[in-house]
Amino acid sequence: MSAPALMLAAWAIEALFGWPDWLYRLIRHPVVWFGWVIRWLDDTLNRSTWPHTWRYIAGATASLTAITLAILLAACIAFTLPDTPAGFTVEALIASSLIASRSLYAHVARVAYPLTTGDMEAARSAVSAIVGRDPSRLDTPGMSRASLESLAENASDGVTAPLFWGAIFGLPGLAAYKAVNTLDSMIGHRNERYSAFGGFAARLDDAANLIPARLTGLLVAAASGKLSAFKIMWRDARKHRSPNAGWPEAAMAGALGVRLSGPRSYGETTSHEPWLNQGAGDPAPEHIRQGLKLYVRALALGACLLVAIALLLEVA
Repeated sequence: MSAPALMLAAWAIEALFGWPDWLYRLIRHPVVWFGWVIRWLDDTLNRSTWPHTWRYIAGATASLTAITLAILLAACIAFTLPDTPAGFTVEALIASSLIASRSLYAHVARVAYPLTTGDMEAARSAVSAIVGRDPSRLDTPGMSRASLESLAENASDGVTAPLFWGAIFGLPGLAAYKAVNTLDSMIGHRNERYSAFGGFAARLDDAANLIPARLTGLLVAAASGKLSAFKIMWRDARKHRSPNAGWPEAAMAGALGVRLSGPRSYGETTSHEPWLNQGAGDPAPEHIRQGLKLYVRALALGACLLVAIALLLEVA
């Protein structure tokens, strides 16, 4: 079976079952395992007394080591499993753990209900699970905006990008991307500890998401059926501080007719970001529900694309 077919099977398993809580309690999660390795490399190689260049090289070495381990483990699994339906199923089960479409939907949906009912404490608790900004400073529009931005950005990082690299390189490509993305989330920060050590990981993550982010934006815009979504994505995506996140976020803003991004607070720091779809109104809780429906339609289009690629490869 082709790599796209493997990704389709893995995605179907993940969408139906996700990663059950009982399994997480039993063995945690592959991303957690990646995190343990990265944390050990960070503690071992990230020395504050070293000059910037040495710390950058140490961080690059740590990043390449973590990625190589992920690729080798995935390759061993892929090449060891028999070329049978049973082997394919086991490989798809393993691959499903590295896709996050179901959990993303669930996390964002948990914000919508308390916001609608006015339970701000519960809403802020739910928001804190999906964004890094200070939830205590967020009002209803702010939490709605944060939820939609997280939904759009993570649709790329958590779904499109792993499927994209998995469809090209199979389970090793999927594992490599997940390692890159986990590295970026753990050490790819612009602060004193990680600006040098995590610089390589951050740039590698930008490169890995270059195509998937734009593809996600196109899927969101196409799923909306609105020409304005394409126009606003093309006009505003480059305004975002991230070279990639602006594409799905701008498409989401245009599709829902709301403004996203803008100023946000991280602890005591305020980041003055430009607006995406400036001039539109702030999102409300109902826009989160609309965004989730749009997310499902966009993923359905993505699934159709994977099916078409898998069928073409089978015919060829």
